[in-house]
Amino acid sequence: MSENLNDPVEELSSDTCWELLRTATLGRIAVSFRGEPEITPVNFIAVNNRLMLRTSQGTKLLKLTINDRVAFETDYVGPHTAWSVVAKGTARIIEAQDEIYEADQLPLTPLIPTLKYVWVEIRPTEVTGRRFTLGPEPERY
Repeated sequence: MSENLNDPVEELSSDTCWELLRTATLGRIAVSFRGEPEITPVNFIAVNNRLMLRTSQGTKLLKLTINDRVAFETDYVGPHTAWSVVAKGTARIIEAQDEIYEADQLPLTPLIPTLKYVWVEIRPTEVTGRRFTLGPEPERY
């Protein structure tokens, strides 16, 4: 938490970050691939202190199998406040049939009309966030 009550930036607790993650549906996953950072937008669901997303065979999945260390970010901007949450952790492709069945029960569907049969789970080891009070820039001089 910010010590200055007039500070427009508030550091968020882990619990608050998870509360906000549960309200969001679109984020970005970042992974290093061949020494270069890659960021991909994904829709997701936060459940049981993990992030779940669906994908199909292709480049995004290949990158996750090569490097399972990921960062994930989601945010919100409203008329008076905004927030941003970043999670860092490990991604894995769900392969066990009982876990796939459990994941298939989650209310997550693709945003675009494509078939996405592969579930990916991100288990964060660190979750941080900030909330911002929006307003005009203070007088500079």
